[in-house]
Amino acid sequence: MKAVGYKTPRPISDAEALIDFETAKPAPQGRDLLVKVMAVAVNPVDTKVRRNMAPADGSTRILGFDAAGIVEAVGPEATLFKPGDAVFYAGDLTRPGTNAEFHLVDERIAGMKPQSLDFPATAALPLTAITAWEMLFHRFGLTRDSRGSILIVGGAGGVGSIAVQLARQLTGLTVLATASRPETRDWVKQLGAHHVIDHSQPMPDQIKALGLAGVEYIFSTTETAQHLPAIVEMIAPQGRFGLIDDPATLDINPFKRKSIAVHWEFMFTRSMFQTADMQAQHDLLNEVARLVDAGTLRTTLAEVLGPINAATLRKAHAAIESGRTRGKLVLAGF
Repeated sequence: MKAVGYKTPRPISDAEALIDFETAKPAPQGRDLLVKVMAVAVNPVDTKVRRNMAPADGSTRILGFDAAGIVEAVGPEATLFKPGDAVFYAGDLTRPGTNAEFHLVDERIAGMKPQSLDFPATAALPLTAITAWEMLFHRFGLTRDSRGSILIVGGAGGVGSIAVQLARQLTGLTVLATASRPETRDWVKQLGAHHVIDHSQPMPDQIKALGLAGVEYIFSTTETAQHLPAIVEMIAPQGRFGLIDDPATLDINPFKRKSIAVHWEFMFTRSMFQTADMQAQHDLLNEVARLVDAGTLRTTLAEVLGPINAATLRKAHAAIESGRTRGKLVLAGF
């Protein structure tokens, strides 16, 4: 089968950073699904792994996590899906990725594809939807009865774009999101943010200008180290702070006097450690699909860049590394 991977960590400007190659079609075991990949999305984690993790034993590592496709076969212990089902999922950091014609995924972290979306629009959703859902509802413990305010730092990015929608549609919170360019400000407003904060300007002053003494929940999706002093100032006493990026250091001592709870979300934890609640990702993806089909949530697809090959993936990685993308970048077909 066709696949795209890398042999050694290289800058994306290097033609060998990602290469096309042929490899054997895998066979499903246990609770695996063998999925014919129709579309994939590219995430910051793809670029981080490519830059920093050398494949073992000189092998070629296949990247890619987000995917939408059709189940071709199932493992002997699979019970949730059957061949022919259309699915979407965000994969497993410890297994080969989705940038291949066929891919194996544990059924407990896959969901039924939304019927109202095509494969590219669907591929934009899983990793960011799982990350945002787990932070808002599993880490922060938000419900429809939650009141107060939430600030999503990086509201126009992949995770921010779905977090804004989830917070607006499924909680009673006032939703604030950061964006600094006209096109990204318009994007987060369209997604449902009540107020847009310019993160290139002092954020605490903008919060005060809205008449807010503090923000009960702050979800930082990017540049946490840069924004941390402002976050400490903006967050309300006994608030909750969550992040998903990787600052070199994270000094949470300033949060002590406000008794702040700190949550670090990593959506691969359940699959990496085979946790007892691993199937929660299957359940939440099915709920996301239901909400999409009901018109409550929308895809965060920004652009379909082209087919799944090394050249197009290098373009996508370069765009992600620029830090200026809006929504999700998707590749479709081989």
